[in-house]
Amino acid sequence: MEKSQLVAIIKRLEAMQADTSGEVQTRRFETNGVEKGLVSFDPKSSIYTLEELSTHQTFDFDNIDLTAIEIFDLLGD
Repeated sequence: MEKSQLVAIIKRLEAMQADTSGEVQTRRFETNGVEKGLVSFDPKSSIYTLEELSTHQTFDFDNIDLTAIEIFDLLGD
């Protein structure tokens, strides 16, 4: 059975939340060596910001599940 991509994404997002430095956390998400998205988490506002690197569009989320789903969809494109 194949491992869940969605669980791996959520674990990375949770690690961003768990950081105690108070700094904005950033993670890159890629498929086959091609960067697809950049996600930042601001602990002060508890907002995730996803930038789609191909279009430079940004989206803000206050929900980890919605963020993970958007990243999952982006990686599948």
